[in-house]
Amino acid sequence: QVQLVESGGGLVQAGGSLRLSCAGSGFTLDDYAIGWFRQAPGKEREGVSYIPRTDGRPYYADSVKGRFTISRDKAKNTVYLQMNSLKAEDTAVYYCAADRWLFSEATMAYPAPTNEYDYWGQGTQVTVSS
Repeated sequence: QVQLVESGGGLVQAGGSLRLSCAGSGFTLDDYAIGWFRQAPGKEREGVSYIPRTDGRPYYADSVKGRFTISRDKAKNTVYLQMNSLKAEDTAVYYCAADRWLFSEATMAYPAPTNEYDYWGQGTQVTVSS
């Protein structure tokens, strides 16, 4: 089955860390740019970070810059989002997405509809207690 599967969410105290995983099943993540989005209750979906398909600088939203790090593990066909110094405002459902062409600073600032991405995961809940 071709899909993206997120994991690693949970409940953590403010200042703590979590590492989210986005695993590809049935296709190779290296062929795609991979991005992370989040959506908190009552808020718009927000682009958090993406890693380009080819060698290039990852993108981070200003709200997470310096705290979050995105990386690839080619052997495990997985992309990670390391989240440090978590804040209550980081609480949200986090989704990963894969697409060959859609990712840019502009589309992270104004995310496209989910059905426009080649693949979209089911989401993982992150809750940060203050």
